[in-house]
Amino acid sequence: MTYALRKVGLLILTLWAAITLNFVLPRLMPGSPADAAVAKLSQNGPVTAATRKAIEIQLGVPNGNLIEQYGQYLKQVVTLHFGVSYTFYPQPVAELVGQALPYTLILVGLVTIIAFVCGTLLGVLAAWKRGTWLDSLPTLGGSFASAFPYFWTALLLLFFLGYVFKIFPTSGAYGVTNVPGFNGDFLGSAVNHAILPAITILITSLGGWILGMRNTMISTLGDDYVTFAEANGLKPRTVAIRYAARNAILPNLTSFGLALGGVVGGSVLVETVFGYPGIGYLLLKAVTNQDYPLMQALFLMITVSVLLANFLVDILYGVLDPRTRK
Repeated sequence: MTYALRKVGLLILTLWAAITLNFVLPRLMPGSPADAAVAKLSQNGPVTAATRKAIEIQLGVPNGNLIEQYGQYLKQVVTLHFGVSYTFYPQPVAELVGQALPYTLILVGLVTIIAFVCGTLLGVLAAWKRGTWLDSLPTLGGSFASAFPYFWTALLLLFFLGYVFKIFPTSGAYGVTNVPGFNGDFLGSAVNHAILPAITILITSLGGWILGMRNTMISTLGDDYVTFAEANGLKPRTVAIRYAARNAILPNLTSFGLALGGVVGGSVLVETVFGYPGIGYLLLKAVTNQDYPLMQALFLMITVSVLLANFLVDILYGVLDPRTRK
């Protein structure tokens, strides 16, 4: 119980620091959306101070000193009301995030979980059968696949499977003729559009899980308690899963917590290459256009998801390895 309370206290403290940093960082960037709008208008003649003030009010640019802005910002965080997006004016930020989040969670989240499970199991198999083809095939294949960057793999798949053979769509999350909803046509189109981005993420991330689990488990197989379990005549499967893999999975579990927390942030490069309307693509648009409200909402959501994922991993650590509770 003390262990869990310590972790909760650390989570609250870190969350406050992240929220404050999320307030400060956008304000350190040079310029503002109002400056960009004024620069466009000034091409047709000088812009008066009244016109600039009207633009700032229309865009909802924060006013007052930093302390007042910080108070307004904390109120927005509590109420989950982040104002209107400058880029997609007058659409509210909450509405934009609500539209993009399901695509990222389903695509990146589901693929990340599949890659972790498959990679961990293949790593266990490779370590247990080390020196055989069951070891060489997944490790060499995983190393080769993970050597290519996200965008390079995405471009290759896009060119061959999208443009040359025309098997899958090349951009978007669903067909232009489909209406979003829980119907067969839309769901089929959404799955068809998600296949290429999903394959890209799976190929480039699977190798890391395989190699990480294999290397850690080989080290664990040399420990005394594994030798003692084998000497007692336990089944090889029991020794591999309940003794060796249970302890070897802890470093992989930490990495999985970070990866799972980063799911909300999406995969910016993959979503950009495929024009997939997820959180990563939305974040790129926000940064490019200095959209403070949208940036702050996305950064805060990504930070909170990472912190919560790591908190859950810490609690799970205490369950799997009681030594961490002391």
